[in-house]
Formats: sequence, structure tokens, C-alpha cells
Amino acid sequence: MRYRRCSIGLGLAVALFVLPLTAQTQAMDPERSFCTVRVFKAGMFSAFGHEHEVRAPLSEGTVQEGEAARVELRVEARQLKVLDPGRPEQERAEVQQTMLSPKVLDSERFPEIRFRSTTVETKGADDWQVRGELMLHGQTHPLVMEVTRKEGRYRGTVALKQTDFGITPVRVGGGTVKVKDEVRVEFEIALKQ
Repeated sequence: MRYRRCSIGLGLAVALFVLPLTAQTQAMDPERSFCTVRVFKAGMFSAFGHEHEVRAPLSEGTVQEGEAARVELRVEARQLKVLDPGRPEQERAEVQQTMLSPKVLDSERFPEIRFRSTTVETKGADDWQVRGELMLHGQTHPLVMEVTRKEGRYRGTVALKQTDFGITPVRVGGGTVKVKDEVRVEFEIALKQ
């Protein structure tokens, strides 16, 4: 099992994910496990805004495989990094600062993002439905995601609403340019060999 969790700026923080295999507890490989958060723009003048791509390594996690499959993961919110390919460094730095500030993730008050599975249902040889609880921005809510294994890695995508976790999507220009409430979290998880 593997989970990946991510939190992201300017629009949201999030991450997380999971997977099952045999009947032993295995550690996630933080060097090869990460999540990417995609934040989309909205509003009347959204053409003047930017979509954001944020990535974070998974700090630690364990997976219990087999019949009693479960997963636990942790991401350090301050490790989230705004990538925004093609944008100037100064703009990325401003988005990074906003994302970690009290306006969005409030990473000083809420330094960790955690995911813990509650059930893992096998859907096929390399497919699972994972239910669990995501702790983000000081709030914990249930999550359901589809996870697949390919080439020895677990991958999945889940959509989350920032407002579900007490985060107000960023707005500028009186709301004419804003970040959508829903963000997409993609994850890739590898276990230690």
C-alpha cells in the first residue's frame, strides 16, 4: 500500500494516496515518492491569471499489505514547492509565499499533512479503491481514491475542494481573477526495496 499526499499553494494544499500488496509492513521510498497538486484558474478575467503546479516529496509512510491492507503517509507542508513551468522566478516565489502563508496553508500552524486509510478494496490485479482520512489545514475529512500499480509504482489522482478543509481559494481584483475551489492531486509512490 502506498499513499501520497500533497498540499498546494495559492489555491490549495493537498496530497495523499495509498496502495496494497502482500502481508507485511513496508516503508515508502521518499526519494521516489511524490505528489503533484494542480490548481486551476477561474473568474471573469481568468485569462489574466495563471494555473499552478505544486510538487512535494512524501516525507514518510508505511504500507501494510495483504488482507488487512492499510497505509499511513505524511507530507511536510513547507516542502511543497511551486513549479509553474514557464513563469518567472519572482512570480513563483510570490505564489510560494502566498501558498505557505496564513491565507492558504498556514504551514507554520499546520506543518503536516497526513493520510490514513480506513479500507482498501481490491478492484483487480493492480487496481484498488482506497478510503481514508486526510488531515489538512487542521481539519480531517474522508477521501476515496482509485489507485493503480504500473511498473512497480502506485499512481492515482483525486480531486479535492479547498473549502472542505477551511481554505479560502485565492482571489484578486475583487474576485475577477481567482483560483478554483477544486484542485487535482496526482501521486506516484514507490516502496523501499
